[in-house]
Amino acid sequence: MDEQMIVPSRFRGPASSGNGGWTAGALAAHVRHESLEDRTDPWPAISVSLRRPPPLDTPMPVTHEDGEAVASYDDVVVARARVVDGEGPGDVEAVPADEARAAMASYPGLSSHPFPTCFACGTGRAVGDGLRIFPGRVADQDEAVRIAAAWTPDESVSEDWHVYVDDVRHASLPVTWAALDCVGGWAGDLTERLMVLAAMTARVDALPVIGEEHVVVGLARGREGRKTFTASTLYDSDGRIVACAEHVWVAVDPATFA
Repeated sequence: MDEQMIVPSRFRGPASSGNGGWTAGALAAHVRHESLEDRTDPWPAISVSLRRPPPLDTPMPVTHEDGEAVASYDDVVVARARVVDGEGPGDVEAVPADEARAAMASYPGLSSHPFPTCFACGTGRAVGDGLRIFPGRVADQDEAVRIAAAWTPDESVSEDWHVYVDDVRHASLPVTWAALDCVGGWAGDLTERLMVLAAMTARVDALPVIGEEHVVVGLARGREGRKTFTASTLYDSDGRIVACAEHVWVAVDPATFA
Protein backbone atom coordinates (compact mmCIF):
# COMPACT_ATOMS: atom_id res chain seq x y z
CA MET A 1 0.00 0.00 0.00
CA ASP A 2 1.26 3.47 -0.88
CA GLU A 3 2.14 5.56 2.18
CA GLN A 4 1.81 9.29 2.56
CA MET A 5 1.77 11.90 5.30
CA ILE A 6 0.07 15.30 5.52
CA VAL A 7 0.84 18.18 7.85
CA PRO A 8 -2.53 19.88 8.50
CA SER A 9 -2.35 23.66 8.78
CA ARG A 10 -3.23 23.43 12.47
CA PHE A 11 0.22 21.95 13.06
CA ARG A 12 2.21 24.77 11.48
CA GLY A 13 5.34 26.29 12.94
CA PRO A 14 6.09 29.28 10.72
CA ALA A 15 2.91 30.58 9.12
CA SER A 16 3.41 28.69 5.84
CA SER A 17 5.13 25.44 6.89
CA GLY A 18 4.84 22.60 9.38
CA ASN A 19 6.04 22.65 12.95
CA GLY A 20 9.34 20.80 12.85
CA GLY A 21 8.66 18.60 15.87
CA TRP A 22 5.16 17.62 14.76
CA THR A 23 6.40 16.83 11.24
CA ALA A 24 9.32 14.80 12.58
CA GLY A 25 7.01 12.83 14.88
CA ALA A 26 4.55 12.15 12.06
CA LEU A 27 7.36 10.74 9.93
CA ALA A 28 8.77 8.78 12.89
CA ALA A 29 5.48 6.88 12.97
CA HIS A 30 6.30 5.55 9.49
CA VAL A 31 9.69 4.12 10.45
CA ARG A 32 9.68 0.36 10.28
CA HIS A 33 10.78 -1.36 13.47
CA GLU A 34 9.53 -4.01 15.85
CA SER A 35 5.73 -3.84 15.69
CA LEU A 36 3.94 -2.15 18.57
CA GLU A 37 0.82 -3.91 19.79
CA ASP A 38 -0.03 -0.79 21.78
CA ARG A 39 1.21 2.63 20.67
CA THR A 40 1.55 3.67 24.30
CA ASP A 41 4.44 1.20 24.60
CA PRO A 42 7.97 2.68 24.54
CA TRP A 43 9.19 3.77 21.10
CA PRO A 44 12.82 3.36 20.03
CA ALA A 45 15.01 6.42 19.63
CA ILE A 46 14.36 7.82 16.15
CA SER A 47 16.35 10.51 14.38
CA VAL A 48 14.74 12.81 11.81
CA SER A 49 16.50 15.28 9.53
CA LEU A 50 14.43 18.07 7.98
CA ARG A 51 15.71 19.10 4.55
CA ARG A 52 13.17 21.80 3.59
CA PRO A 53 10.15 23.53 5.15
CA PRO A 54 7.33 20.95 5.35
CA PRO A 55 4.38 22.03 3.17
CA LEU A 56 0.95 22.33 4.76
CA ASP A 57 -2.17 20.39 3.77
CA THR A 58 -0.20 18.63 1.05
CA PRO A 59 0.09 14.84 0.60
CA MET A 60 3.75 13.78 0.76
CA PRO A 61 4.63 10.28 -0.45
CA VAL A 62 6.60 8.26 2.10
CA THR A 63 9.08 5.71 0.77
CA HIS A 64 11.50 3.37 2.51
CA GLU A 65 15.19 3.39 1.63
CA ASP A 66 17.85 1.42 3.51
CA GLY A 67 15.89 1.44 6.75
CA GLU A 68 14.85 5.09 6.45
CA ALA A 69 11.37 6.54 6.00
CA VAL A 70 11.60 9.37 3.47
CA ALA A 71 8.90 12.02 2.90
CA SER A 72 9.08 13.99 -0.35
CA TYR A 73 7.25 16.75 -2.19
CA ASP A 74 7.65 17.45 -5.92
CA ASP A 75 10.32 14.73 -5.97
CA VAL A 76 12.41 16.67 -3.44
CA VAL A 77 13.14 15.15 -0.02
CA VAL A 78 11.44 17.01 2.83
CA ALA A 79 12.53 14.77 5.72
CA ARG A 80 14.26 11.48 6.52
CA ALA A 81 13.74 9.33 9.63
CA ARG A 82 15.54 6.28 11.00
CA VAL A 83 15.96 4.28 14.20
CA VAL A 84 19.24 5.07 15.96
CA ASP A 85 21.47 2.65 17.83
CA GLY A 86 21.63 2.76 21.61
CA GLU A 87 19.37 4.51 24.09
CA GLY A 88 19.24 7.80 22.24
CA PRO A 89 19.05 11.27 23.86
CA GLY A 90 20.09 11.90 27.44
CA ASP A 91 17.81 13.54 30.00
CA VAL A 92 17.56 17.17 31.05
CA GLU A 93 17.23 17.53 34.82
CA ALA A 94 13.67 17.79 36.13
CA VAL A 95 12.02 20.98 37.39
CA PRO A 96 9.15 20.94 39.95
CA ALA A 97 5.76 21.72 38.43
CA ASP A 98 5.20 24.84 40.55
CA GLU A 99 8.58 26.21 39.50
CA ALA A 100 7.83 25.46 35.83
CA ARG A 101 4.45 27.22 36.11
CA ALA A 102 6.07 30.29 37.66
CA ALA A 103 8.77 30.38 34.98
CA MET A 104 6.16 30.72 32.23
CA ALA A 105 5.57 34.36 33.26
CA SER A 106 9.07 35.18 31.98
CA TYR A 107 8.60 33.47 28.59
CA PRO A 108 10.44 35.69 26.05
CA GLY A 109 7.81 34.94 23.39
CA LEU A 110 5.24 36.94 25.34
CA SER A 111 6.99 40.16 24.30
CA SER A 112 8.52 39.14 20.96
CA HIS A 113 7.85 35.96 18.98
CA PRO A 114 9.22 35.08 15.51
CA PHE A 115 6.41 32.57 14.85
CA PRO A 116 3.38 33.63 16.94
CA THR A 117 1.05 31.07 15.32
CA CYS A 118 3.39 28.12 16.00
CA PHE A 119 1.42 25.06 17.14
CA ALA A 120 3.80 24.30 20.02
CA CYS A 121 4.85 27.67 21.45
CA GLY A 122 2.85 30.34 19.63
CA THR A 123 1.23 33.04 21.72
CA GLY A 124 -1.36 33.60 19.00
CA ARG A 125 -2.93 30.16 19.42
CA ALA A 126 -6.01 29.71 21.58
CA VAL A 127 -6.27 27.26 24.47
CA GLY A 128 -7.27 23.90 23.01
CA ASP A 129 -5.83 24.82 19.60
CA GLY A 130 -2.09 25.24 20.10
CA LEU A 131 -0.08 23.59 22.86
CA ARG A 132 0.81 26.98 24.37
CA ILE A 133 4.08 25.72 25.85
CA PHE A 134 5.64 28.95 27.12
CA PRO A 135 9.02 28.13 28.74
CA GLY A 136 10.86 30.54 31.00
CA ARG A 137 14.31 30.56 32.59
CA VAL A 138 15.00 28.34 35.61
CA ALA A 139 18.22 27.40 37.37
CA ASP A 140 21.06 26.47 35.02
CA GLN A 141 22.25 22.90 34.59
CA ASP A 142 26.04 22.51 34.55
CA GLU A 143 26.33 26.24 33.78
CA ALA A 144 24.10 25.87 30.72
CA VAL A 145 20.81 27.72 30.18
CA ARG A 146 17.79 25.69 31.27
CA ILE A 147 14.13 26.64 30.73
CA ALA A 148 10.85 25.00 31.71
CA ALA A 149 7.08 25.15 31.27
CA ALA A 150 4.03 23.28 32.49
CA TRP A 151 1.79 21.67 29.88
CA THR A 152 -1.52 19.80 30.11
CA PRO A 153 -2.43 17.92 26.90
CA ASP A 154 -5.89 18.84 25.63
CA GLU A 155 -8.42 16.25 24.45
CA SER A 156 -8.09 17.65 20.91
CA VAL A 157 -4.55 16.23 20.60
CA SER A 158 -5.55 12.67 21.55
CA GLU A 159 -3.91 9.80 19.73
CA ASP A 160 -6.25 8.52 17.03
CA TRP A 161 -4.88 4.99 17.26
CA HIS A 162 -7.43 2.89 19.11
CA VAL A 163 -5.46 -0.13 20.26
CA TYR A 164 -4.83 0.43 23.97
CA VAL A 165 -4.28 -1.78 26.97
CA ASP A 166 -6.54 0.52 29.01
CA ASP A 167 -9.05 3.35 28.54
CA VAL A 168 -6.63 6.18 29.32
CA ARG A 169 -6.40 8.74 26.51
CA HIS A 170 -2.95 9.80 25.32
CA ALA A 171 -1.54 12.58 23.17
CA SER A 172 -0.47 11.48 19.70
CA LEU A 173 3.11 10.66 18.77
CA PRO A 174 3.51 13.77 16.54
CA VAL A 175 2.14 15.99 19.33
CA THR A 176 4.59 14.43 21.80
CA TRP A 177 7.46 15.31 19.46
CA ALA A 178 6.02 18.83 19.06
CA ALA A 179 5.98 19.27 22.84
CA LEU A 180 9.70 18.46 22.90
CA ASP A 181 10.53 20.78 20.01
CA CYS A 182 10.32 24.54 20.59
CA VAL A 183 11.48 24.42 24.21
CA GLY A 184 14.86 23.56 22.69
CA GLY A 185 14.77 26.56 20.39
CA TRP A 186 14.01 28.92 23.26
CA ALA A 187 16.80 27.37 25.34
CA GLY A 188 19.07 28.15 22.39
CA ASP A 189 17.73 31.74 22.45
CA LEU A 190 15.30 32.41 19.61
CA THR A 191 15.23 36.03 20.75
CA GLU A 192 18.83 36.47 19.64
CA ARG A 193 18.70 34.91 16.17
CA LEU A 194 16.06 33.32 13.99
CA MET A 195 16.46 29.53 13.85
CA VAL A 196 14.57 26.60 12.41
CA LEU A 197 14.75 22.93 13.33
CA ALA A 198 17.15 20.97 11.11
CA ALA A 199 17.31 17.65 12.98
CA MET A 200 15.71 16.03 16.01
CA THR A 201 16.25 12.73 17.76
CA ALA A 202 13.61 11.62 20.26
CA ARG A 203 12.98 8.67 22.53
CA VAL A 204 9.37 8.30 23.67
CA ASP A 205 8.94 6.08 26.72
CA ALA A 206 5.18 6.71 26.95
CA LEU A 207 2.68 8.99 25.26
CA PRO A 208 1.49 11.86 27.52
CA VAL A 209 -1.81 11.34 29.32
CA ILE A 210 -4.60 13.70 28.28
CA GLY A 211 -5.65 16.09 31.05
CA GLU A 212 -2.58 15.42 33.21
CA GLU A 213 -0.14 18.23 33.96
CA HIS A 214 3.35 17.64 32.57
CA VAL A 215 6.59 19.59 32.75
CA VAL A 216 8.80 20.13 29.72
CA VAL A 217 12.40 21.25 30.26
CA GLY A 218 14.88 22.55 27.68
CA LEU A 219 18.67 22.89 27.81
CA ALA A 220 21.20 24.78 25.70
CA ARG A 221 24.14 22.68 24.50
CA GLY A 222 26.24 25.14 22.54
CA ARG A 223 26.76 26.51 19.05
CA GLU A 224 28.93 25.86 16.05
CA GLY A 225 28.68 28.35 13.20
CA ARG A 226 25.04 28.57 12.09
CA LYS A 227 24.12 25.52 14.18
CA THR A 228 22.71 25.53 17.72
CA PHE A 229 22.46 22.35 19.80
CA THR A 230 19.80 21.80 22.47
CA ALA A 231 17.99 19.07 24.41
CA SER A 232 14.62 18.62 26.10
CA THR A 233 12.80 16.22 28.40
CA LEU A 234 9.09 15.77 29.17
CA TYR A 235 8.05 14.65 32.66
CA ASP A 236 4.65 13.44 33.88
CA SER A 237 2.88 14.54 37.07
CA ASP A 238 4.78 11.93 39.10
CA GLY A 239 8.15 13.17 37.85
CA ARG A 240 8.70 10.20 35.55
CA ILE A 241 10.30 10.74 32.16
CA VAL A 242 7.78 10.53 29.34
CA ALA A 243 10.11 11.41 26.46
CA CYS A 244 13.37 13.19 25.69
CA ALA A 245 14.99 14.73 22.64
CA GLU A 246 18.08 16.37 21.17
CA HIS A 247 17.93 19.04 18.46
CA VAL A 248 20.04 20.75 15.84
CA TRP A 249 18.85 24.23 14.85
CA VAL A 250 20.11 26.29 11.91
CA ALA A 251 20.12 30.07 11.83
CA VAL A 252 18.28 31.58 8.86
CA ASP A 253 18.13 35.06 7.36
CA PRO A 254 14.78 36.65 8.33
CA ALA A 255 14.76 38.52 5.00
CA THR A 256 14.92 35.35 2.91
CA PHE A 257 13.27 32.68 5.08
CA ALA A 258 9.90 31.45 3.86
